[in-house]
Amino acid sequence: MGISTGSGGDDAPMSDINTTPLVDVMLVLLIIFLITIPVVLETVDLRLPDVAFEPTTTKPDNVLLSVRTPDLNGDGVPDGTGECQVYWGNTPIDSTTLLERGQNKLETLLEDIGGVENITEDNFPEVHIRGDVATPYKCIGGVIYTMQYAGFQKIGFISQPVGASALRPRQ
Repeated sequence: MGISTGSGGDDAPMSDINTTPLVDVMLVLLIIFLITIPVVLETVDLRLPDVAFEPTTTKPDNVLLSVRTPDLNGDGVPDGTGECQVYWGNTPIDSTTLLERGQNKLETLLEDIGGVENITEDNFPEVHIRGDVATPYKCIGGVIYTMQYAGFQKIGFISQPVGASALRPRQ
């Protein structure tokens, strides 16, 4: 290895590249990547719960809503293309009346239990929604939004166990 001292009559530019800073930067980047990649790839070890049917505990104050679209073809299967039909129990209801009835139900509950400070998880009603398979999400989503806007905290879906399915097999 030789070091150029600059003495001599040669005024030509030096054409050798100093690679030491390049090697230093590359080593730093290598160390950074070696440290950060295992952190990025590491996940939290979780045991997710198994899915199981839990029977619903029906309280008399719970609201049971059914959502479907009409059967326009007459073949017994809702088409999923018509307007949304919502039922409070067995009574057909529109979205404005749904909101009013939901708010009235909660106001009556608050009067019966003596105010907001007496609300517990046990005495607060839930909304249980039964949605037809062919019903578009916009119908069910609209009911969820309306009931949340009315003040209900818990909204659940009622389904049928697979063995007891009353649906026709799809062709």
